[in-house]
Amino acid sequence: MFEQLSQLVQEFGQEAVVKNNAVPNEHNEAVLQETGSSIFSSLQKMASEGGIEQLAGLLQGNNAQNASNPAVQQITQQLTGSLGEKFGLDNTAAAGVAGSIIPKILNGLVNKTNDPNDSFQITDLIGAISGGGTQTSGIMDAISKYGTQFGLDQNADGKVDISDALAMSKSKDGIGGIIGKLFG
Repeated sequence: MFEQLSQLVQEFGQEAVVKNNAVPNEHNEAVLQETGSSIFSSLQKMASEGGIEQLAGLLQGNNAQNASNPAVQQITQQLTGSLGEKFGLDNTAAAGVAGSIIPKILNGLVNKTNDPNDSFQITDLIGAISGGGTQTSGIMDAISKYGTQFGLDQNADGKVDISDALAMSKSKDGIGGIIGKLFG
């Protein structure tokens, strides 16, 4: 998971950090490293403190790119504080960096886990942040439960997984049907 996260941080960090005049150039690489560490530690903290439903909600649909999602806000606030404390960025600059990069990275991470052509799976992500064991299955159960409630279980097997996502992408309803089911 660290490799995938680092790739996404580098990809989205160019605009938010490297090309950002509020971040001194000598801190660019350290800010990017701190961003990756902060995301990972925030997700671990969520999992360890029983935020299974919050984490499951983050990993579904477009929630990861929604800046008003409580999990995204929590991770953004953590990074904002860290950037101010470790690199002396004022709160506005730190919040700007965190607010622009966190949703993109989280969305990219979720997209990688949902891509059937990518070897990185959602269970890899959950296992990495939860340390494996019973917490992993609890988070996966929560994802399945909430996805089933929204009618996303396309093959009626009682769980929401990649096969359901593939079925939705091939259906005549496509993304419009998915959105209709969520907000219907």
